[in-house]
Amino acid sequence: MERLLKRYPVLEACKAEIQQAIMFLEQSVKNGGTILICGNGGSCSDSIHISGELLKGFLSKRPLKEEDKQKLGEMGEYLQYGIPAIPLPSLDGVISAFANDVDPKLVYAQLVWALGREGDVLLALTTSGNSENVVKACEAAKAKGMKVIGLTGERSCQLDLSCDTVIHAPATHTYQVQELHLPIYHEICMQLEENLFGND
Repeated sequence: MERLLKRYPVLEACKAEIQQAIMFLEQSVKNGGTILICGNGGSCSDSIHISGELLKGFLSKRPLKEEDKQKLGEMGEYLQYGIPAIPLPSLDGVISAFANDVDPKLVYAQLVWALGREGDVLLALTTSGNSENVVKACEAAKAKGMKVIGLTGERSCQLDLSCDTVIHAPATHTYQVQELHLPIYHEICMQLEENLFGND
């Protein structure tokens, strides 16, 4: 956290929530859980960005153990350990089908209900904290027995009622909130990687 707060002192206000989010994610992954991620617009892009940092090496190469290398043969020298993470916005085929056939407000809730399991974590991004499809996804995740982490702006919002912890980036304008979300989720990804794989 020191490296993050040195560069972004304004994030001191949400330090405890960032640490709690890291704890929830680490516990879930260690128990075989998966991280589901969702958001709209810029937060949709962030969802995909986050999964990219988790599914392969970020700051660490995450080399495979010898027994796994042997199973894979030549590929074992190149493949890395990943943190299971699914960016829900990337499932555009089922999203468009469900939005057309059923209800666009429930597309992420449907995906959470279909893919999520008890012990998994939903990371829900919305700069306003009130995006209905994201809030409904949080409600579906809670019904599944998942932990829910919200990432939003500084105002009180609907996420506060449906998440286990909410990281309120201290800004109100959408672009400013998004500017702070990036260092927050990079820190979460870096710390999660360090805790699970070490620094090598």
